[in-house]
Amino acid sequence: MAIPRDFINELIARTDIVDLIDHRVPLKKAGKNHSACCPFHSEKSPSFTVSQDKQFYHCFGCGAHGNAIDFIMEYDRLEFVDAIEELAGKLGLDVPREQGTGPKKDQGLSRDLYQLMEEANLYYQSQLRQHSDKQKVIDYLDFRGLSSKVVEQFGIGFAPDGWDGLLGRYRQNQAAQDKLLTAGMLIANDNGKRYDRFRDRLMFPIRDRRGRVVGFGGRVLGDGTPKYLNSPETPIFHKGNELYGLYELKQRHRDPQQVLIVEGYMDVVALAQFDVDYAVASLGTATTAEQFQLLVRSAKEVICCYDGDKAGKAAAWRALETALPLLKPGDVVRFMFLPQGEDPDTMVRQVGKDGFEKLMLDALDLPAFLFETLTAQYGTDKSALAKQAITLIERVQDTVLQNLLLENLAHKIGMNSADDLKKKLGFAVKQQQPMNKKGLQGRGTPLRLAIALLVQRPELGFGLAAQPALAHLQIPGIALLIDLLNLTREQQFNSAQLLEMYREHEQKSALIKLAQWDHQVADENLVQEFKQTLIWLNNQYIEQRYQELSLKQTLTKAEKIQLTKLISIMKGIA
Repeated sequence: MAIPRDFINELIARTDIVDLIDHRVPLKKAGKNHSACCPFHSEKSPSFTVSQDKQFYHCFGCGAHGNAIDFIMEYDRLEFVDAIEELAGKLGLDVPREQGTGPKKDQGLSRDLYQLMEEANLYYQSQLRQHSDKQKVIDYLDFRGLSSKVVEQFGIGFAPDGWDGLLGRYRQNQAAQDKLLTAGMLIANDNGKRYDRFRDRLMFPIRDRRGRVVGFGGRVLGDGTPKYLNSPETPIFHKGNELYGLYELKQRHRDPQQVLIVEGYMDVVALAQFDVDYAVASLGTATTAEQFQLLVRSAKEVICCYDGDKAGKAAAWRALETALPLLKPGDVVRFMFLPQGEDPDTMVRQVGKDGFEKLMLDALDLPAFLFETLTAQYGTDKSALAKQAITLIERVQDTVLQNLLLENLAHKIGMNSADDLKKKLGFAVKQQQPMNKKGLQGRGTPLRLAIALLVQRPELGFGLAAQPALAHLQIPGIALLIDLLNLTREQQFNSAQLLEMYREHEQKSALIKLAQWDHQVADENLVQEFKQTLIWLNNQYIEQRYQELSLKQTLTKAEKIQLTKLISIMKGIA
């Protein structure tokens, strides 16, 4: 669901990055800027600076940089859209969505539901401490070997037996009851009578990436059924989009090297008890594409952990089919199978952290699991194996992985190489996108200076006459300058707003560096220096075009007129 660009620009304009950061990391004035020890890495002397003028931050130690949105994403470990909503909420703004990009949400209803879900969470936690039946829950937690620290870390609570434990708190508030019904916390029978959904259960709050409670998983304490009861789909909870434990993982690991996906809430909590605190769980369904994208964005390596029985192997295969078209270069996915009859909860209690992590080292990489499964299914029928493998390999977008799988397949069916296989089967490998060659020129060139000045002082481009000659100039990086000129000509931006428009651009890192570059041009000379760079670039085109025309025996009338116009343009910006 796309957020309008104008709203993002307004959000950045209305957010003072110094105030935003100062509330989290106390800043000290240092000349024109503010400084502090970097919140993103350990250091003893400040190398983290925040610019009030440019509205962005930069750490000279670890390289962290960005605008207000980037800071919220990094510091609070949020995704882009969540960071936008967080900033908007601080300003009392509702985040609009562009028409046609998805269903409109009732923002007021969502806020009320989040509040009620947090109240429900606090209620369940209080019952674990205060209810007359609390001892049986404490005994159960002791039996499962869960410490008070882990219980607190995951916000585990207790839903007492009875029909109106939660409902009773809102007996006089019909509107709140209606919303609790919408949030799936209450159920209405055919006669309209309402009662608590969760009763006599250990309660696991499910948090979204912003830490808001969006649903619950409840585990029965005795032998009742179902063993686990989950919140239904609601306006704020879509189980295919969330992962239990992901928020808690990111609170403990800013940049996790690996994430382990398991099947149950208790698996996640038990693993954390043994300091394997980088596990998450899907919510009672096969791992969805949305969940897999969350996983590969969260860590460098994803390990899928399943029971070693037939059902576990089938679940792993479904996960592989989901992952294949989503993987990008550098993504690593492996598959781990536990002994039959074991799950992560029981296994980690037997072998401990070191033993469990040793089992993780034996996890199969994706090609090994794929061909091991196909071999078990098709045996010596190489034709059927190849046909099924090709169907899967064609879905892979990562050309490196695709070629690796083809090499494995060629070996499996007795061919010399992947090239022979592709020729025989007529397989068309996806072409890797060519590396962009429009890199910026070396330090100090007029083009580099023009871009740096424009990024640091976007007002230099406002109202500037069009520069049509630049479009014909054959210099690496000129397209980026033209784009910047077109953006700043019609609208006034600050540096943070301008950089935000290049969030997904291939030259984003270059622009960030230029935004920090000390160009050594005095403030009073900025306008003149910027115009001089444009004059130089226009002169370059005139020389380039002159060289082209000089190779011709005669010039047409149109070519003579063109040259005259170019000279006129050059004079117009002087």
